[in-house]
Amino acid sequence: MSDDYTSKVTLKCKKLAGDKTVTIETERASNGALSSKVGTKFSIGGFAVDKIQLKPKGDYALETSTSPMSGLKLTFKGGSGADVGVEYTTGSVFATGVLDAKDMSKITTSLCMGVGYGANVGGTLAYSTGKSVGISSYSVGGNYSSGPLFASLTTSKGQANLGLLYSVNSGLSLASTSVHSADSPLGDFTVGCAYKASIGDVKAKVGSDGVVSACVSKSVAPKVSVTVSGSVAGTDFSTFKYGLGVTM
Repeated sequence: MSDDYTSKVTLKCKKLAGDKTVTIETERASNGALSSKVGTKFSIGGFAVDKIQLKPKGDYALETSTSPMSGLKLTFKGGSGADVGVEYTTGSVFATGVLDAKDMSKITTSLCMGVGYGANVGGTLAYSTGKSVGISSYSVGGNYSSGPLFASLTTSKGQANLGLLYSVNSGLSLASTSVHSADSPLGDFTVGCAYKASIGDVKAKVGSDGVVSACVSKSVAPKVSVTVSGSVAGTDFSTFKYGLGVTM
């Protein structure tokens, strides 16, 4: 419900440098100024640099991983913070743990498992080790798929988030997201659709805030795709925003 919708103007280029792929992402600000991020990824033996990226203001992003044994992955994410993580998979069970190694202020864990018949259940828990020691947040949820129908439900902070997806056929899908709570049985919601047309992949959605959005994504040449997006609040066309993305 959010992929491909944008109000930015961006250009993303991938270029081979030897056996490595270098990615340059350029974005135009509202004043016309251009800013770029340059990144790449590579692996050496069993150690992988999944992302290393230099950003316009001199900061950076770094993501690495290694798998010392089957089903186990150790990860690191650096930049503004420093998160050390572990991921473990066995059968239909997937578990994660992340430690904020920079400030030593939070540990986050998650667990997801398949229970059969197209259903999965899981949950997340964050434990604060800073000034306020204890459980800072948690959520539980699950999803179910059967034929063309997919549904998900998560609960957190006294509210439930429901997502629905129905594939009418190979070219048309309908979807919705909604938030429910005791104080607001039907809170924010969004309904939308995706259609594979001759002009490209067309998506449209409308939210409870009255904003209507649409986008079209199309491959215009080998390894070159263009996405055009627009949104407007109801019939007030002074609120119109557009976005354009080119990937090559």
